[in-house]
Amino acid sequence: MTSTPSTRPRRSALYMPGANARALDKARTLDADCLLLDLEDAVAPEAKAEARDLVCAALREGGYGASETIVRINALDTPWGVEDLVALHNLADAQSPNAVLAPKVSTPEEVAALQKAIPEACDLWIMIETPQAIFNLEALAACAQTTRLTTFVMGTNDLAKEMRASLVPGRAPMLTSLTLSLLAARQFGLTILDGVYNHISDAEGFEAECQQGADMGFDGKTLIHPSQLELCHAAFGPSDLEVEQARNIVAAFADPANAGKGVLKIDGKMTELLHRNIAARTLEIAQAIASRS
Repeated sequence: MTSTPSTRPRRSALYMPGANARALDKARTLDADCLLLDLEDAVAPEAKAEARDLVCAALREGGYGASETIVRINALDTPWGVEDLVALHNLADAQSPNAVLAPKVSTPEEVAALQKAIPEACDLWIMIETPQAIFNLEALAACAQTTRLTTFVMGTNDLAKEMRASLVPGRAPMLTSLTLSLLAARQFGLTILDGVYNHISDAEGFEAECQQGADMGFDGKTLIHPSQLELCHAAFGPSDLEVEQARNIVAAFADPANAGKGVLKIDGKMTELLHRNIAARTLEIAQAIASRS
């Protein structure tokens, strides 16, 4: 089975620490496609309960506009994961996040357990951040056929730790895992988001990694600071030139003079029907991005 992922813009997914009330409030002013309200890694054990209360209060208040809200819960086998889900179940459907993001998911059985545990109003996103998950990628992605699983999120920091690998420029140690995850996501129509870039002040390195992720085929990237939004959107959104070229391709194949033709010369390039389909998706994404503002 091969299907097409959603054209809803998910260029950026910004982690917001759940224990920081000011950050949760500031998130309402940010142009992030997705806001990851984090109860897991960004929250110390002694602050877990407070963070849970703050995130639920923020969701009740709302005001996040066009940004999708996703709550990253603690794993169900921790002392906090079940309580995270109880708190989300206590929200009204209109206050529920768009999705629940579960960390360190490695098996289809875990996906099935999460499907039963998360609120019905929520989609399921899972972190790909363990060696076992990499070896189970096809089976994990196939869960999209029977559950509300819609999205893979690469946990490159945890995966590098498990591999004892270094996160070096170009990410050579990670490329196999990233590529296999992409292939599995595409096979079953999942959205897939690249991992974070840790050096906030290194704009040049961040831009290069965004472009690498976009070139590989990722739908977007997870971020750790609002200052990363602009460069991320530039890399993962179609440029004006790409939109113009896409319009030319779609228009050329729609021209009655080209009816029945499978290959055309457009803007000096040999262009096939598959390129028309890619162009049509580019225009859908561009329109969805424009509609956000």
